[in-house]
Amino acid sequence: MSEESATIGKGLPEVLSAQLMPKHVAFIADGNRRWANERGLPAELGHCAGKRALVELTFLSRKWGIKVVSIFAFSTENWKRPKEDVSSMMCLFQELQDFDRYGTRISCIGDRSRLPECLREVINSLEEKTKCNNGLHLIFAINYSGRFDILQATRRIAGKVRDGKLVGHEDEIDENVMDEELQTNCAEFPCPDLVIRTSGEQRLSNFMLWQLAYSELFFSHKNFPDFKEQDYVEALVWFQRRNRRFGGP
Repeated sequence: MSEESATIGKGLPEVLSAQLMPKHVAFIADGNRRWANERGLPAELGHCAGKRALVELTFLSRKWGIKVVSIFAFSTENWKRPKEDVSSMMCLFQELQDFDRYGTRISCIGDRSRLPECLREVINSLEEKTKCNNGLHLIFAINYSGRFDILQATRRIAGKVRDGKLVGHEDEIDENVMDEELQTNCAEFPCPDLVIRTSGEQRLSNFMLWQLAYSELFFSHKNFPDFKEQDYVEALVWFQRRNRRFGGP
């Protein structure tokens, strides 16, 4: 076992229980542009600050034994933003290799067809390079839509029925079949236990609509670049105090 692997789960803040840690934490990383505007800075620097925050949060997640972290980095609706903002984000995504450390496995979900070819090459290369890593699984949702994810899964199921690859009674098309076709099928734990949204907004914004059915939702008023270790601990303490009944009594 490597020295890095040996530290996983150690250094857990005393207020947290290792047995109650979520397996999958998702971040709706909102507030990068707002953070920059408040400081009179260009939006590009806000996104860079957000990246630094994510580096720290993924380090803490790995250290505390969380298995999967997903980050809603760019939605299908974000193309409506100013071209300069979109271009700076696409350039920043080229630096995904900076997260290739400590045995992290990197995956990307979303519609890649609209992404620049150079970015698609970076994504494909990183996924191939890290696919056998058994550390933290870091999932970037880029040009992602929860509605599109459900739609593409439905189309894939219909295609399998048409081609005779999925046969039997219609009742056999159940939640498990859908789970297998959603883009989060790349993860051992595809459904987030905890969703953290920053900047004070309280909505899902078309993120993982199927997968979040029983997720706990934590909303922070802080912009994503200002979301620090103590804020993460606060969210995790709140999560561990929840009585998760999954629709039961």
